[in-house]
Amino acid sequence: MPRKQYEYHYIYKVVCKISGKYYIGMHSTSNLEDGYFGSGKVLKRSLNKYGKENHTFEIIEYLPVRSSLKLREKELVNESLLQDPKCMNLQLGGGGGFCNEEHMRKCYLAAAKSPERAEKARNGFRKLLSTPESREKYIFNLKKGLKNRTKYSMSGKLQSDETKKKIGEANSISQKGYSNSQYGTCWITNEKENKKIHRGDLIPEGWRLGRKLKIK
Repeated sequence: MPRKQYEYHYIYKVVCKISGKYYIGMHSTSNLEDGYFGSGKVLKRSLNKYGKENHTFEIIEYLPVRSSLKLREKELVNESLLQDPKCMNLQLGGGGGFCNEEHMRKCYLAAAKSPERAEKARNGFRKLLSTPESREKYIFNLKKGLKNRTKYSMSGKLQSDETKKKIGEANSISQKGYSNSQYGTCWITNEKENKKIHRGDLIPEGWRLGRKLKIK
């Protein structure tokens, strides 16, 4: 299925006013008021710790298409940027992956939440990739795991291709037009709570289109 075509593609920068740390990312949307405020594990922790009100969100550059957006993020979020202690990005722009040993350490530390657990995980990963045989086995098991994962439903039960097809056909019919419970509605927010209204209804004062996303 082709990627949905969005109207806007931009590079953004989020800065924590308390710690001085920053995050640079990319986003594609057809609604500049969609409430998007960045992504990334370290950024979410900063938002939880200091509050969204203590962070600034700035669109620093617009790009014409998604492909050029990814290339631009790759140029900006490079190895040099990831070495900056104030940078909250964990991966190279435009695709991701470890760029060097220090970047690997930074990623594992963010995921493990403690230096000891991060070092243990990093050493285990090094061991997995220490020989051609172990690397081949690791890649084989990874692909096998991803393949099996797609065969299971959310309940954890294995579904046949015929069952999945029937479910898909039923959902496609029941969710069309007026049969969809969300048909003709849109989200609005006052930055404290979200609610839905019918499209065309007057938006109350102090509210805007979109919704405030909960940071987990």
